[in-house]
Amino acid sequence: MEAAGEDCCESGPGYATPLLAMSGPREKLIYVTALYTGTGTAKPDYVATVDVEPSSTTYSSVIHRLPMPFLDDELHHSGWNSCSSCYGDRACERRYIILPSLLSGRIYIIDTKTNPREPFLHKFVEPAEVLEKTGLAYPHQPHCLASGDILVSCLGDEDGNAKGSGFLLLDSEFNIKGRWDKDGNSPLFGYDFWYQPRHKTMISTSWGAPAAFTKGFDPKDVSDGLYGRHLHVYSWPEGELKQILDLGDTGLVPLEIRFLHNPDKAMGYVGCALSSTIVRFFKKDDETWSHEVAISVEPLKVENWILPEMGGVITDFLISLDDRFLYFSNWFHGDIRQYNIEDPENPVLTGQLYVGGLVQKGSDVLALGEDGKTFQFDLPKIKGQRLRGGPQMFQLSLDGKRLYVTNSLFSVWDRQFYPELVEKGSHMLQIDVDTDKGGLSINPDFLVDFGSEPDGPALAHEMRYPGGDCTSDIWV
Repeated sequence: MEAAGEDCCESGPGYATPLLAMSGPREKLIYVTALYTGTGTAKPDYVATVDVEPSSTTYSSVIHRLPMPFLDDELHHSGWNSCSSCYGDRACERRYIILPSLLSGRIYIIDTKTNPREPFLHKFVEPAEVLEKTGLAYPHQPHCLASGDILVSCLGDEDGNAKGSGFLLLDSEFNIKGRWDKDGNSPLFGYDFWYQPRHKTMISTSWGAPAAFTKGFDPKDVSDGLYGRHLHVYSWPEGELKQILDLGDTGLVPLEIRFLHNPDKAMGYVGCALSSTIVRFFKKDDETWSHEVAISVEPLKVENWILPEMGGVITDFLISLDDRFLYFSNWFHGDIRQYNIEDPENPVLTGQLYVGGLVQKGSDVLALGEDGKTFQFDLPKIKGQRLRGGPQMFQLSLDGKRLYVTNSLFSVWDRQFYPELVEKGSHMLQIDVDTDKGGLSINPDFLVDFGSEPDGPALAHEMRYPGGDCTSDIWV
């Protein structure tokens, strides 16, 4: 991992502790999943390599594109074959991005070690083989394990039923080992997960049934029970479902989940999209787990929209490696928020920045203030361009001072809520972070416009550094 300096470590991949990771080298490259699936452009999805080195002549631009060999994949989330969980094993190296396709079910293995600036396809796992050996489909989130294996959450069965969700286990050569969850221990719904080995626990979240969400969002599907509101607590590493936490109406559609990075801590947070809340989960004295709402985003009263109120819709969040700050995106409202969580039970808002959303100036949608007057949010132009869509996926620099932001959620939902995003493409922004007092400001010199890609406008989703980051690495 020469490009990001992971050769500073004389042991396995990554860093011995989260705090040591913060002193790692500044990022120079970032890999971004870019999509043509669902846009009407008959081209494959691809991995874009973006130059984020300010002194480079190609700064803030795509310098390489790796197209996948098939159409209609819907590249989504990604992970590594090896990360800081393998730090004590010199035989391991962070070399491959594990890149599942949410719709086609293929799992691509991308080599980033040979030439970090020009990654290439190493191999892929066919969905038919996964289905035959495990019954799983709709692969979503991979995480590397200390054993060298890779665990991938899957959201349903071949027909898109949530009851078929579970966890796929791959070995270090990317062969299928089987299901990780014990027989009869499948989650109610699948999406994200995080494990905390010192507390012998893994917790997973709940999006919804693929048969529902792949058609677009219909509120009736929520009332019909096709979307989740639960956390699933598993024994680690055994895979036995120990507890199901019902988050209720204040925890509808829990998506991203993060334990605190400190491996001794038995707590974390989950972002609940539909209820627009950040829920804190924690272990009690009796070794069971509980939860409480830590942050709640108030809905906006609006005009000229499909409903009289608009929730924030928290679609992504992350935690800085020192566990001091939490950041989340309101995909509908259009703002990014920074909270100090040094007192984890009482987060304090320390930064807020509007970089998109449905209520920006020029939109048909108007928000209503308490005085009855309408208003819209004024957004900056970056490098002369108006910002499109709403902030969605994040990646934070190791030192916590730069937050990268893309704006595509899922191609079908992008088309439903932000049709201009599909028509004109995504963009990627960089936000400067005040890590002393708190605060966010946009970098006026950084904008990657995926609307001007060679094959036409593309949708940009998740981001990964060659050397790992705060959403990929887990400490044991």
